[in-house]
Amino acid sequence: MMAAFLVYMTAASREEAETIGRALVEERLAACVNILGASQSIYRWKDGVETAAEVAFIAKTRADRFEALTKRVKALHSYDTPCIVALPVVSGNPGFLEWIAASAAPDATHD
Repeated sequence: MMAAFLVYMTAASREEAETIGRALVEERLAACVNILGASQSIYRWKDGVETAAEVAFIAKTRADRFEALTKRVKALHSYDTPCIVALPVVSGNPGFLEWIAASAAPDATHD
């Protein structure tokens, strides 16, 4: 079975998350993107602690598509250092995992 990842990301706005999510699915870098909604982030940045409103979103993809997905997110993202974290899927509905593998399969037009 093809290894799958859930890729957790954040964006500055819902619109940015939608733009990135749509590109990832259209370009077959992800089978699906779930936009979870608004959140409040508290984080260390440079010399201080910052607070910002963000939107969390998760992409479901193949492990072998993570590098290309990361490159594409960085190209579309407004942040200098966007949150892009891959969590390996260790088990799941076999049919669903097969759907991820097929839906995020690379094709010649986007690699």
